[in-house]
Amino acid sequence: MATTPFRGRKKGEKLDPLPQRLARLGLVRDWDFILHLPLRYEDETKIVPIARLIPGESQQCEGQVLRCERIRRPSGEQLQAVISDGTGNLVVRLLHFYPSQVKQLAAGSTVRLYGPVREGFLGLEMVHPKIKTALLGAKLPTTLTPVYPAGEGITQTWLRKRIARALFDVEIKELMPASLLQKLQLPGLPQALNTLHHPPVGADLQALSERTDPAWQRIKFDELVAQQIALRRSRELKATKVAPVIATARQPLTERLLQSLPFQLTRAQRRVLDEIGQNLAKSTPMNRLVQGDVGSGKTIVAALAATMAIDAGYQTALMAPTEILAEQHYEKLSQWLQPIGVRIAWLAGKQKSRERQENLSAIADGSAQMVIGTHALIQESVHFHRLGLAIIDEQHRFGVAQRLALREGNQEQTPHLLMLSATPIPRTLAMSYLADVDVSVIDELPPGRHPVTTKLVSLSRKRELLDSIAQQVAQGRQVYWVCPLIEESEKLDLTAATETFKEISSYLPNLSVGLVHGALPPEQKQAVMQSFKDGRIDVLVATTVIEVGVDVPNASLMVIEHAERFGLAQLHQLRGRVGRGAAKSFCILLYGELSETGKQRLKVIRESNDGFEIAQRDLEIRGPGEFLGARQSGIPLLRFADLQRDAALVETARDFAAQWIRLDPESATKHVKRWFSASEAFLGA
Repeated sequence: MATTPFRGRKKGEKLDPLPQRLARLGLVRDWDFILHLPLRYEDETKIVPIARLIPGESQQCEGQVLRCERIRRPSGEQLQAVISDGTGNLVVRLLHFYPSQVKQLAAGSTVRLYGPVREGFLGLEMVHPKIKTALLGAKLPTTLTPVYPAGEGITQTWLRKRIARALFDVEIKELMPASLLQKLQLPGLPQALNTLHHPPVGADLQALSERTDPAWQRIKFDELVAQQIALRRSRELKATKVAPVIATARQPLTERLLQSLPFQLTRAQRRVLDEIGQNLAKSTPMNRLVQGDVGSGKTIVAALAATMAIDAGYQTALMAPTEILAEQHYEKLSQWLQPIGVRIAWLAGKQKSRERQENLSAIADGSAQMVIGTHALIQESVHFHRLGLAIIDEQHRFGVAQRLALREGNQEQTPHLLMLSATPIPRTLAMSYLADVDVSVIDELPPGRHPVTTKLVSLSRKRELLDSIAQQVAQGRQVYWVCPLIEESEKLDLTAATETFKEISSYLPNLSVGLVHGALPPEQKQAVMQSFKDGRIDVLVATTVIEVGVDVPNASLMVIEHAERFGLAQLHQLRGRVGRGAAKSFCILLYGELSETGKQRLKVIRESNDGFEIAQRDLEIRGPGEFLGARQSGIPLLRFADLQRDAALVETARDFAAQWIRLDPESATKHVKRWFSASEAFLGA
């Protein structure tokens, strides 16, 4: 197979074997090649006279080489040729070239060129076009030429031949009912695939490139249906496992906790708690995600779910992604649960050996009714006596293996699983990726929580902002100052947290300024955070290590430096660190150079405190893989369907998948295997 030069590879270094390179593209079986669809198309079906070439468009022309010469430039040697077809001249410029191309462009040769045309110093020109030696009487292609996603050392010519062979070898059977296709006005699968791999002359290039062509709609629908079936099978597989039935006539701990709270639950919290209670009362494992905006009260809902399990004689475990967040859960849950008689154990990496051993023994003999910790909960030394409920906070920060490890353990029964997330998930995303998860939404803030006022401020006004910080601290308030990097980067003109710490300390010498970032040792990080929580630090300079979970009610001002460099959901999370006390709170977004997109994104944050609206915009920018942590979770990601543009297809696919599984499970299974060669890998995710 011919290979193309790869500039990132060292001279003499061998390519990986072809099967490995293809596997990285997901190309193993014939069906993988059939579903490897073009990125774009080239129209080589016609020859355009040079005089009629349109600058800015990719076109094909043919002519004779009048002259060809090497030209020296400061940047290196170039090859320049002049082509004529009798209607006009065209300059061909190669900034990098090989001896074979010098021979191909020799004066007197007839060549066929394809590429984007532009205005040059000497008239119309093409830079690095596709060059073919024109053969007398050679016929033009009758279909558009597909351009496929390709990897290192895999040429378009080879891919086209391999895909053509797969299309010839495989009998593409229509699995979907004709009545449905007619109702949706979708073409048959063989027709759709043939159109996409070999669009006929006159095909609507715009519709093909924008993926609005009926052939693309059919492929996107098939993909969405396959994903829905895989996720529904995952739910069915989980339903075969047996969970403890957590339902008692009396719930003394739950009732005492409710009576002891200094506040009333919101309607949304009570509704979500009822949904959890209905799941816990069944013998099939609960798999429920509770999502709620920052400050909506997810923790108390989790605490009440825990007391339900403890009332029924089972243990509850809560796993958090960081020690800071896990310790905060421990402190808050201890305040609520210890006074009503619940024994809580704490597991973390920094514990002394004796304390850890005592907690491990209490977990093993069941005397520890509630266990809180980080990844330490899933180590081999941890043995639960009777785990009935596993709670995972900020679930998207854990991989599927970690979630399953907490749930499986050494239990005869599968514990119920309750996941918490402060990142609201848009409806289309939930429909598409959470078909095997029940979703509850706490869509109401508790009384007394005031929206945070958000302001955009240019970095040029930084000193004015520092003066206002001094005023905030004089009123007894505390301040967060968040920076995007730990130290200076040559690539990004961003102020480092360390430099900002020095600057604020120097400008406001009377204030106590702290610094925390991910590169600090855990003990030092914990000590700084504790000092801030205790009020011994006035201004905390930090990286996004404080994004999740830190609760300091006295902090009323959040400054985010170079806010244009943060994701929307991240900005919203950071803003949620303030506004937790009685004082009016502010979030200042300090920005540098802003693109139009950057202006629109910061405008969304300034104008909205609605986590769902912000999450929807964030999804549009980042895509579902990053948004959900899905690449680490085993969820089958979408290659072709777009959750915004194809929202109507998502709903239709969801409903059809359920119907197809019920009426024709054999065909539904075949369909999934076409799309996901190892569909079983998704079933337990």
